Amino acid sequence: MGQTLSDETPQRRTHEDLSHELALRFKDKCFTSFEFYSLKDVFKSLADHQDTMKYLKEDTVARYLEIPDILHVSPVIFQMVSYLGAFPFMQDAPVVLELPQMIMVVVIMTERYRKVLARGSTDRTKLLFKSLAVYDRKLSEVEIKPIVTETNEPVQTQNGRSHAAGFAVDHAHEDDAEDDDDDDDDDLVLTAFELLDVKEAVQQGHAPTFHGATIPSDNFRKLLMLLLLAAPLDPQESLSMYSTRVVGDELESLRSAAESILASFVDVEKAPGIKYAHFKTVIPVICPNLFRGFNGLFEHFLFSKNLDLSKHKIDGSKTIEAPKMAQPLLTNNGDILNASVLSQISLFLPGSDLFRKVRLLYSGNEAGFSMGSFQTKVFNWQAPTLLLVSGTRLDDVPDGGQESAFAATLPPRRFRHGSKSDRLTYGVYIREPWKHTHKECFGGSDTILFQLEPYHDVFPASTINKEYVTFSKAPANSPVLAVGCPHPQPTKATRKAELHHLGSVSLLLDDSFEFGVFNHDYTSRGGAFRPSLVRKFNFQDRFQIENLEVWGCGGDKEAQAQAERWAWEEREAEARRKVNLGTGDIEADRALLEMAGLIGANRSGGSMG
Repeated sequence: MGQTLSDETPQRRTHEDLSHELALRFKDKCFTSFEFYSLKDVFKSLADHQDTMKYLKEDTVARYLEIPDILHVSPVIFQMVSYLGAFPFMQDAPVVLELPQMIMVVVIMTERYRKVLARGSTDRTKLLFKSLAVYDRKLSEVEIKPIVTETNEPVQTQNGRSHAAGFAVDHAHEDDAEDDDDDDDDDLVLTAFELLDVKEAVQQGHAPTFHGATIPSDNFRKLLMLLLLAAPLDPQESLSMYSTRVVGDELESLRSAAESILASFVDVEKAPGIKYAHFKTVIPVICPNLFRGFNGLFEHFLFSKNLDLSKHKIDGSKTIEAPKMAQPLLTNNGDILNASVLSQISLFLPGSDLFRKVRLLYSGNEAGFSMGSFQTKVFNWQAPTLLLVSGTRLDDVPDGGQESAFAATLPPRRFRHGSKSDRLTYGVYIREPWKHTHKECFGGSDTILFQLEPYHDVFPASTINKEYVTFSKAPANSPVLAVGCPHPQPTKATRKAELHHLGSVSLLLDDSFEFGVFNHDYTSRGGAFRPSLVRKFNFQDRFQIENLEVWGCGGDKEAQAQAERWAWEEREAEARRKVNLGTGDIEADRALLEMAGLIGANRSGGSMG
């Protein structure tokens, strides 16, 4: 009889059993005891009840996360969490958000799953794409049958409608072929299956095949605004602390930044949504930190307000929450840089180096548009810098003498415009201190050239060509500030107007900081910066500079060091100004020069008479 029992087939574990096992592993490895207690307390205080079921509704999640109503993004977030709650059995999505499902949501949104799923793929990009996507229902129904839950009942949302309808659209797309890998198993899901060590799990968890998966443009636009708003969030900060960023001009700036980013994912005039093939290609380059805002946002579920020690009681009964104000992200806004633009830059640079860490070093509108004032304000900063330049596109035919003179210094070969918009903003991130260049450029492979408007685009440095940054001045070289261009050759007395040589991907500003040009020769190879993954064609933008700023990236230590250097140089300059030579008092002047070591012994200061 014992032999008979040992030969029996082991009982097949259900989705619920396997999900429960994974949730337990996440609970033990991803949360501290305090954090899990907080998660349970938050869920208990927020949950609605239906018979014995406790679950979270869309408006409950939005209200707890303090998502601003004006962004209209709550349905998008609820679609995402209803999908992610089914992890790793994604064909069961959308699911009711009970506590086990919320564990899945929180560990994915905060990336804590890495503590458990460390052996295989830990990239959540594809999973997040699928949570945002809608699908072509007609093509999908050809290959799959309707999915029935274990209770043979459709999953209902709080308003009684099936949430599945939000995951499908009824029109086909012609370019499905390029997205064949949409239907592959998500690597993160397969990693979870390997952890569960159950052979049948792969078959159980294999998601149904869907065709034409796209993220609707309008949904992604709303999500981008939320992610820009949430970009600087610390784990215990709330979105309400940044409420000033969703009103007036700040809201318009947030919307403008989102539009520039959206333009890099989809042409809204030609396509209804974003395909996965493009999504997975551009994100690692132009916005690798895009979803980082979710981390701080969903950490809120791990900190119960009932356990918040910042609260205190008055008269033993009434609980008063200590007021919390977010420290400004910038000490002062620039003509280009503000909180929304800083959040946009944090999508490809570490936010820890940006938020509350940048200070304005130079503004052309304040210090003057000249290389001399630029040098005075910027050269003593010993930490990384951000240069930002914005302006208006020049007409194809130069208007007036100055435009004509600038055009004459550029190669006659010219490409099409990079966009339809006349407003342009470019920038460069440089880790090395600025300096004069005489024969060679400066900068390293961590230099980043980028565009912020009307496209969000990033051009990483190449390691083949090291012509990163040029700052040359007359008379030794042609005066120019350039990024990605060959260094100018020493000037010759017989030669007047030098022709600037543009790099394949480059930004050049003339010596008066009146005009600039961005060149993108996609067909060329070997430049100091890599070509665009967003616009795979040749283009060139010539523009009149309206704003030019340089921001120092660093803390108080760097600012103090720069202030000390400025003070020292000012004292030295003042001392030199006080040296009064040629007044007729030859002996006094000779004594002063001898004290300075400039004459005397074997040196001669020349005739003083």
